[in-house]
Amino acid sequence: MRTPTTATAESTRNQDFELVKRRIHGKLVDKLDLSKVGDLKGDTLKKEIRMVVEHLCDAEDTLLNRQERERIVDEVIDEVLGLGPLELILKDEAVSDILINGPKNIYVEKGGRMQKSEVEFRDNKHLLQIIDRIVSKVGRRVDETSPMVDARLEDGSRVNAIIPPLALDGACVSIRRFGSNPLKLENLLNFKAFTPEMVMLLEGCIKARLNCIIAGGTGSGKTTLLNTLSSFIGHEDRIVTIEDAAELQLQQDHIVRLETRPANIEGNGAVTATDLVKNALRMRPERIIIGECRGGETLDMLQAMNTGHDGSMTTIHANTPRDAIARLETLVMMSGFELPVKAIRQQVAGAVDVLIQANRLQGGPRRVTAITEVVGMEQDTIILQDIYRFVQRGVNEEGKAFGHFECTGVRPSFMDKLEAAGVRLPASAFRERIIMEA
Repeated sequence: MRTPTTATAESTRNQDFELVKRRIHGKLVDKLDLSKVGDLKGDTLKKEIRMVVEHLCDAEDTLLNRQERERIVDEVIDEVLGLGPLELILKDEAVSDILINGPKNIYVEKGGRMQKSEVEFRDNKHLLQIIDRIVSKVGRRVDETSPMVDARLEDGSRVNAIIPPLALDGACVSIRRFGSNPLKLENLLNFKAFTPEMVMLLEGCIKARLNCIIAGGTGSGKTTLLNTLSSFIGHEDRIVTIEDAAELQLQQDHIVRLETRPANIEGNGAVTATDLVKNALRMRPERIIIGECRGGETLDMLQAMNTGHDGSMTTIHANTPRDAIARLETLVMMSGFELPVKAIRQQVAGAVDVLIQANRLQGGPRRVTAITEVVGMEQDTIILQDIYRFVQRGVNEEGKAFGHFECTGVRPSFMDKLEAAGVRLPASAFRERIIMEA
């Protein structure tokens, strides 16, 4: 246990370390020949800067041990070339979410559990510099006139930032990590996110060009699932993706990636998802994939699904398949057209074939909790039927939810489409039973 004296000595040592680091950083900026630095790339640039920083460490009067010296070199390089203190967290592949609540409170999610990180920024100004570095790389800005921004890191991780005066206790950043090596089908099967039988059905749905919507709450794994399922799309298909901040990592060759654009400082030049969907329809796409439907573009997406762009996919925020249908109706109303509810439901029932529900359960496990067929309309109601579902039975000693996957015994009516596309599923695939404990 640390005594007050030890804690004070450690705090003083940390302050001295920070002062030395800032001094070396300042000298490095003065010493660097920017005209030459611009010609250097990647590892060569890092090697050059490392040599300069090591030389500056040698020139320091303060006694630094080997460990502190290495730490200073790494942190100064991160400060100059990377994202400062964030680099330390980003090197940890186990971290799935990074939540920054002001310069001194940083939380990370590892293995489904949230924990406070020891990493800190110097102050709010330091944090704002790093945010500006992130957003400027993707042509966006964040300042008092535009204090909220969506961006992405180089590895595709999604970033949202909100700064004062809207954030009262300092700038806040939320980073959803996807990493340079996205989760593959085998990973999700190992994590028991779904069963092999469910995968066979979903693969058949994608290959047979059924329109799929992935529904789920925040952090339920919708984008990961969309990336994984898109691997079943043939390489000969022309795919157009539309996103607010590009984060999809599709493996096909024939892809056109489109990204929305916020308004400039005068309030002009915004390009919305609705604009991009309308433009995409003129680009001869075979499939359209929208990262997330969250507004009026939903109507254009449904119309595209209804007019020959079969096999399109998107994600939506909803907690159950029935909620997803209600959410689609609400989003269509946001398009500004005064459509009767029955007409909206007919659009939805005609466009959407399959709803894939994802949920993040208590304790962190993510599961595909339902694969649901949109059967059609009966009077004014959209008829849904579950084909597979996950039933939660309780919570174990570690605080994690557990349950089982089951087949409802319903043979989907779209099986004719699957068979016409050459997809054959065993007769036992839809036999009513418990498939797997998870």
